[in-house]
Amino acid sequence: MSTIQREYANGADRPLAGYAATMAVFSAGAAAVGALARLTGRRLPQPGPWDVLLTAGAVHRLARLVAKDPVTSPLRAPFTTYQGVSGPSELAEEVRGSGARKAVGELVTCPFCTGLWIAGGLTAGQVFAPDATRLVSAALTAVTGADLLHFVRSWLQQAVEADDESDDE
Repeated sequence: MSTIQREYANGADRPLAGYAATMAVFSAGAAAVGALARLTGRRLPQPGPWDVLLTAGAVHRLARLVAKDPVTSPLRAPFTTYQGVSGPSELAEEVRGSGARKAVGELVTCPFCTGLWIAGGLTAGQVFAPDATRLVSAALTAVTGADLLHFVRSWLQQAVEADDESDDE
């Protein structure tokens, strides 16, 4: 461990080399997509506000699916330990390992972190397969909207039940 890493970590297990490796992989992927787009003569899309909103909904849904959903837990299992349930259809998992394994574990359990990678993938899709990417993004954004409606309905139902209980007293 370098002096800089030791001083930065302040006694905690912070896998700076693993973080640097994940940044290098992301940057290399982005550079490869850009180079391939240029070599194949692909024009970069000019997204409008609706495109950004559609992509935001898709990134949100897919990031939560990758980082928290029980169905995708086999993808996270090499990097995490199951801790329990953290919310509706979401798991709480603890990152395990050290170095690159820990860095990847932190990446795949964090919807905010995973979201950047997903946004990168959807952006590449918008360059090379715009119609398919828009269709997938629309479906994921629809699920995001449906999730929101589920939460609103649940909140309203709880409010009505609480009001009924207060009327009974």
